[in-house]
Formats: sequence, structure tokens, C-alpha cells
Amino acid sequence: MTDDHAALRGLLASGAPVTWVFTGDSITHGLIHTRGARNYVDHLHELIRGDAGRVQDAVINTAVTGWRADLILGDFDRRVAHWRPDVVTLMIGTNDCTTEWLDPVIEVSAFTQAIGEFVRRVRALGAVPVLQTPPTVDLLHAPDRARIAEFAQAIRDVAARDGVVVVDQHAAFAEFSVGTGPGNEGMPWGLLDDAFHPSAAGHALLALGWAEAVVFGGAGSLVRADLTARVAVARHPQWPPT
Repeated sequence: MTDDHAALRGLLASGAPVTWVFTGDSITHGLIHTRGARNYVDHLHELIRGDAGRVQDAVINTAVTGWRADLILGDFDRRVAHWRPDVVTLMIGTNDCTTEWLDPVIEVSAFTQAIGEFVRRVRALGAVPVLQTPPTVDLLHAPDRARIAEFAQAIRDVAARDGVVVVDQHAAFAEFSVGTGPGNEGMPWGLLDDAFHPSAAGHALLALGWAEAVVFGGAGSLVRADLTARVAVARHPQWPPT
């Protein structure tokens, strides 16, 4: 367990209000593809300020559809620093990895450097960084994002090097499809709304992964029980799909 885990435990035990900032791209922005349901930050808002009763906490979502790590660094004050956060969660990489829509293409090494710089800036604010790998991609329908696994690994590498709490959403989505039924192997259809945007059920899994990695919400958590049930239903989606 990293020092950041200890810092998170200390924040929660102190009783002082905590400001949680979530930033990233369209997946964290969380619109459209949930089809009116809650996105994962909304679920965590309920977990933190409802289930855990931390009513003085603030949960802020500054993610922007289409954004990348370099854009967030370029607008770091508005995305992160302005809110005087105690904990900052970043999920990024799905747009950074494309080989079709960017000129020049972002190299993995440059992305790795950007993630490391993000961690450095968050810590300079006195806040605790939490990194998330991006979910998997349906490469049949989004072949330009074939490097997504490399970018997910870059986030893991930075987290390991710098002792950052990491939520491995990429691994969770990759593991989800195993044994889920005919035609489902290799792709977590129950979690996706399109080639790379999680559905409402996908956002439930994202919220669960964050709660487990950050160690938030125990066995008696009603929110975690609800999220677990949503994911269980998604494991066996209607077949054939409509």
C-alpha cells in the first residue's frame, strides 16, 4: 500500500471536509452514453456524500469530452487547481492513443511524461492524486485506438514509479467478458454503449473499481451493493442484442 493510501485514510479519518476533483475526457464527463442514468462520478457522489454521510465534502467533475492529458495540463488551473482539491482523480488516454484524429500522433513516451507531470502538479497543490487506466476499446469498430493497452500500461508504470493510487479500469473491463455467454467473449458488451464509451452499467463498474481501489465504502454500503447488482445484470445482457 502506498503513502498515498495512508494519506487518503488520514483525510477520511480527520473528519475535515474533503474536496474531490474528477477530471478527464468524455468517459468522466459522463454524458449521452449513460442515456440519462448516473455516470460513475455521480455514483461516487452518492457514495461519499450520501452513503458515507460526508455532507461537507464537495465532489466536482471537471472532465471535458474529447480531451487529452496535454490539454488538461494546459488548462490545469481551471480543471484542477481552482477548486483547491484534497484528492484529484484522472482518467485519460482514450483520445490520446488515436492514430487517426491527431496530427502529430501522441507517442506513448510523451503521454507517460504528461501523466508524470500531472501527478507532480497535483502533489504540489498538497492534494492526493488517483490515476485510472481507461477502459478497453472495441477495436473492430475503433481501430484507430489500437494502442489503448499501451497507454493504460503507461499509467500503471507512472503509478508504480511514483507510488500513486491506481484504479485499473482497463483490466476490469478486459476481465469482465470472460464467461459471459455466446458471442460475448473478448468484448464487454454489457458495459459499452459504443466502441469505447461505457454504458450506464459500465459506469457502475467504474464506480465500483474506484471505491475498491481507494478503499471507500465497506461491506454495509448500500451504494456498493447497488452497483454490484447493476454489474451482475450486465454480465448476462440480452442475447441476441437488440
